[in-house]
Amino acid sequence: MKRGILMLTVLGLILTACASDDTGGDGGGESCAKEDLNLVTPGVLTIATGEPAFPPWVGTTDGEAFDQPESGIGFEAALAYEIADGLGFTNEEVTWVRTDFNEAIAVGPKTFDFNLQQYSITAERDEVVDFSEPYYVTNQALVGLSDSPVASATSIADLKAYNLGAQIGTTSFEYIEEVIQPDTPASAYDTNADAKSAIDAGQLDAIVFDLPTAYFVTAVELEGVQIIGVLPAEEDKADQFGLLFEDGNPLKACVDAVIVDLRAEGTLDSLAEEWLAGASDIPILSK
Repeated sequence: MKRGILMLTVLGLILTACASDDTGGDGGGESCAKEDLNLVTPGVLTIATGEPAFPPWVGTTDGEAFDQPESGIGFEAALAYEIADGLGFTNEEVTWVRTDFNEAIAVGPKTFDFNLQQYSITAERDEVVDFSEPYYVTNQALVGLSDSPVASATSIADLKAYNLGAQIGTTSFEYIEEVIQPDTPASAYDTNADAKSAIDAGQLDAIVFDLPTAYFVTAVELEGVQIIGVLPAEEDKADQFGLLFEDGNPLKACVDAVIVDLRAEGTLDSLAEEWLAGASDIPILSK
């Protein structure tokens, strides 16, 4: 009798082990098989980005595929299709929607499976949404008028006397308020486009952007400006971008596994080199 019970116990353990291996992917215990994914629309991967979506994240600096994420051109557009492929989706099974940057971070259900528009991973945001593994790490950079005294700044302390601005709700805006702490309160704008209009009109001395966006703005969008310097990361931590999910969405674990693979095989580095590489002689402002 005891021998029979032991054999049944062993058989049960074997069957349990086999069942745990048949998950269709490494998703932290959840099945990552395409048909089991938690999606807004079954069988379709719904990806969100901004309105509009700018190069070098979507499209190129010479205007190719501007605001066309479905083209797969630009760093985030190309990355989205790499992730889709890793989850088992064809390009035709991917659909795009547009969201406001700040609305997407708010509490509540989402109209997308994940959203990518340079969302920095922060503890405050992580309380109401979920983020993927980082897909890109960058620093903030200061873009200013070339003929302004701000262009000669070499340290954070040198920036305190100037009128600075950034898109509200971003880590760029937080950097101005929390690290630079200028004498005049930072100007907040609903979008990067509004901030660029303000500096173009002479209402600002400088704007803070993530570094790849700063490359694009100075090379293509605005005249008479330059990257004054890369801003030192607070507590030696660079800005990490992650895909944004509805809080608790089990899809995150499956996407994380794909991103880890893309990093290990060098795809993330290759995409960054292709779409985001810029000049390397820009000074880093001292603390």
